Amino acid sequence: MRAVGPGGRDAAFDSEVLGGPLGARIDQAVKRGAARRRELVTLVRPYLASVDTGVKRDLPVARRLICHLIEHRPDAELVDGDTLVKVVTAAAEPSKRIRKGLRWYADLPLRDELSPDLYRLRRSDLAPVTHIDDIVWADGRLRINGFAYLAGLSVRSRRFNRATVVLRGPRWLPPVRMRTRRVLAPEATHGAREPGCNYDWSGFTAELSPWPLRWRGAVRGVVSAVRRRLRHRPAVRDTTTWRAEIVFWSRGARATGLLRGSSMGRSERPAGLKLRPGWWVRPVWTSDRALQVVLQPNRAELAGVSVDGERLELKIFLPGRTVTKGHARLGGHRIAADFTPVTGGTEVLVGLAVPALLQEKDGRRLWVEPKGDPAASVMLADLVETRTAVGDREITVLGDRRDRVVVSAHRIRPVITETAWEGGSLVLRGRYPDTAGPRVLTLRHRSGLSYHVPMERSGETFAVRLAPASMDRFGESVPLAAGTWNLSIRHPSGEIVPLRMDHAALPGLDESPRAFDGRAYRMISTRFDVPVVTVEEERPADEKGVAGTHVLRRVFYPAQRTEPLHEATVYVVNDGRLYADSVRAIYEERLRRGDDREHIWIVKDGAFTPPGPAKVVRAGSREHHAALARSRHIVTNAFLPAWFRAREDQVVVQTWHGTPAKKVGNDLPHMSRDPRPPVWHRQAAEVRGWDLLISQSPWATPLLRKAFGYQGEILESGLPRNDVLTSPDRDELAAAVRERLGLAEGKRVVLYAPTWRDYDRKNAMVKLDLAKAREALGADHELLVRAHPMQAMPAVPDIAHDVTTYPDIADLLLVTDVLVTDYSSVMFDFVATGRPIVFYGYDLAKYSAKRGMYLDLAEQAPGPVLSTSAEVIDALRSIDQVAAAHADRYDAFRATFAPRDDGKATARVVDHLFS
Repeated sequence: MRAVGPGGRDAAFDSEVLGGPLGARIDQAVKRGAARRRELVTLVRPYLASVDTGVKRDLPVARRLICHLIEHRPDAELVDGDTLVKVVTAAAEPSKRIRKGLRWYADLPLRDELSPDLYRLRRSDLAPVTHIDDIVWADGRLRINGFAYLAGLSVRSRRFNRATVVLRGPRWLPPVRMRTRRVLAPEATHGAREPGCNYDWSGFTAELSPWPLRWRGAVRGVVSAVRRRLRHRPAVRDTTTWRAEIVFWSRGARATGLLRGSSMGRSERPAGLKLRPGWWVRPVWTSDRALQVVLQPNRAELAGVSVDGERLELKIFLPGRTVTKGHARLGGHRIAADFTPVTGGTEVLVGLAVPALLQEKDGRRLWVEPKGDPAASVMLADLVETRTAVGDREITVLGDRRDRVVVSAHRIRPVITETAWEGGSLVLRGRYPDTAGPRVLTLRHRSGLSYHVPMERSGETFAVRLAPASMDRFGESVPLAAGTWNLSIRHPSGEIVPLRMDHAALPGLDESPRAFDGRAYRMISTRFDVPVVTVEEERPADEKGVAGTHVLRRVFYPAQRTEPLHEATVYVVNDGRLYADSVRAIYEERLRRGDDREHIWIVKDGAFTPPGPAKVVRAGSREHHAALARSRHIVTNAFLPAWFRAREDQVVVQTWHGTPAKKVGNDLPHMSRDPRPPVWHRQAAEVRGWDLLISQSPWATPLLRKAFGYQGEILESGLPRNDVLTSPDRDELAAAVRERLGLAEGKRVVLYAPTWRDYDRKNAMVKLDLAKAREALGADHELLVRAHPMQAMPAVPDIAHDVTTYPDIADLLLVTDVLVTDYSSVMFDFVATGRPIVFYGYDLAKYSAKRGMYLDLAEQAPGPVLSTSAEVIDALRSIDQVAAAHADRYDAFRATFAPRDDGKATARVVDHLFS
């Protein structure tokens, strides 16, 4: 409040503060208990008393109501009662709207006690939601397709539902009203954030003839020319800009909002229409994703590009203007230019130093500034774009999405000139005039997951063939995960070089989806010329969006819980992302015994296909909700969905994902906060539904019971996932894993498997110096790196194998000769092999202070605890001596923490549950 100061000094400032940071702090304080609420009332009430009444009236309805209560209700009710809590909680839920006459009101607590004016929805509550699906020119008319609605107000039919797209230019020009009609757009409902609302008829199609823009632009041009003449300056053709707004009339509510938000692909790069030589109408997007329409003259056009030694020459033509002086500008750099009057205008010659250009990192727009005239952006017009190779770099002179010239220099990039779908394969062809040699295309997901596909090269051309529905992952065929995949290659220098689309190929680019095995794949160009592959799971309409999820969780799932149970078992690993862990071991043991009862695996995003007769159910689907509601047994290694509630006659088996070395659950510092954080309540509700918890050792049992507040049955069976490490068939299994990983026989395998850092999750750096490890250990060692799933994908060089995405870490432990870890639970699993462990605790003191540890590694670790990469590498070079020196501690550690990992843990669990 000291930073905010007293209220009433500036209405705009008070409105921004109450609607933004201070309002959010008020909501947080209300939830934090009586002490915080008392402090809130004491500090905020004097401020609110001095704030203008109009400012408070125009706040969003929930914030308006809270401010009124703080000002007028007694302290005892606000601090010790639940009045404020009720309002804040209700405001966080999807609010219901009530109409009385032609006015709309919010359905919030205390409505019967307070003035209806407090609950009336005003401009700040009627938030328009808009989205543009397509912008095209058809028969000389601009056509805009999309949807627009007022959040919280359903649009179920055409009745009482109007919308008009209006283009507003300079204040004195009359607005342009586009012919707009409502159309059916169920995708608006699917993508909405408000459950229970129907926006199926919020779609719109708006059309515009260029003529209204032309005559308005002409009038503005005349006015501008007169003004310049009065200042004794020559007239200059000018650009006129209109912002696109949409005006709603929906069931008595009226609101206006900017048209914002485009779909990825073609709508991001709308084409312009040439009206006459030198004049264009262009739909454009602003930096904040708002739509504008501009009437734009080409005051400067690029006429030629040439490279002569170390000089790039750009020839520019200024039509209709005779100028003898001026200069050019590249980005923010002023450049000398030669102006020569010629027939029909002026020719401008601009020279750029090639060595200086090659030092630039970003593309820069080219401008011309004739003396006495405003600066003119140079347009590409009819000139062909150029790419000139200079060694292993190139200088490009290209047009952007508005046809403005951009000059840039960078590493030579592969440019896609053609895309085609051939069966289930996507084929990319293009130009890449870099030095000869093999290249590999990398598809990288925002999560860090990546796949590599070889690039076929022939001279300056290339071709890539990839099957997005069947990508190779360690010898296993899996589809690309849902989301956006960027395309790049790694240059021999190590630089990541992105691919680009040829601008001439953009009009003919086929961006329509292709469906394979319940997934839709699209090859599109986003941000104008950035090629990406997008993937989306195909879902029934009643499962899409927040509305579909709301019905499944609040209606369908409760109804299914009343139905009789099936004798089926549901298996879930990490929300359906993996076929791994103790859950996998239990499933395979039951198959080995011939258990023919129904088996159901939950699979998220097509991550795997389980072997055997199991039924695959997509995570989040209607079948998923039904399976968890009606299956007798549920076996999982982590928390189940928040909407799940175990039935009395269900058996939920929690195998957990290892014995924790670091603190978990209620032992984490934030879990003891008062009031309890939401995650505490989430955990408590989950744990109440567990019927059996698997423990690896007598040491782990009381720890898990305390950390989770679990009072039920615990089975100290050992971890089923570790049975494979002592299996009689482990040598044959290890050989198969080596083959999948591409590891040479006879080489010692070192696995570096650190845990994640709460305070550094986005750090992708591999802390172990792999280059020095490779140099010190030599060619007879294989280096594997596996990051934790909660940590950013690691940046692993080619000298090591990145096995982060390998499904089951137990397979990796099979082939590992030496484990390097820190505070990961993998230490408890690996001791079953009897092979050495080295601990790399570079941040042990910091980690112990921030997260907390159950172990004293210095006293209990079954191997050396080292703090530098150099010490770890030295230990690996003499690992036999290091192992011998720690043999007694290793045996004691195994006896304490893994006494029952003897290869029979799975049998104990299956006997206990299913025999």
